[in-house]
Amino acid sequence: MDIKIKPSTLFAFLKVFPLILCIAAFMYLANRYYPGFIWPSLACMLFACYRFLYIRSISYMVTTQYIRTARGLFFRRIDTIELFRIKDYIITEPLLLQLFRLMDVELRTTDPENPVLWMRGIPQSNIIDTIRERVLETRQHNRIYEIN
Repeated sequence: MDIKIKPSTLFAFLKVFPLILCIAAFMYLANRYYPGFIWPSLACMLFACYRFLYIRSISYMVTTQYIRTARGLFFRRIDTIELFRIKDYIITEPLLLQLFRLMDVELRTTDPENPVLWMRGIPQSNIIDTIRERVLETRQHNRIYEIN
């Protein structure tokens, strides 16, 4: 069974929140001192919208053979990492992500193109256990043994 994971909407909002504060500051300056500050405000607003949609467009597909990462709005990039290449799993939960039951997952691989795969802002789950089981199954099926 394939598992599809996307970063949380709340995570995307937290990532663009500094830009929202910047928009508010420029709007205040435009209203209070100089109307020309509306242009930087509009530029920040467009960038914030783009960034929010970009983060929400990221998707991770975990299958029995590989993990596929797709990202991008105008230019789509799809990376695939074979499961047998995964070496290490790291879960990071900063305080802000813990409050919203989110986590960052770092997968270290032997893939030369993608030595580290980050899955940021995904909902807390047992995805690491699932990935680990699938990695072991794939290694057994392909008769791949790790030598240190």
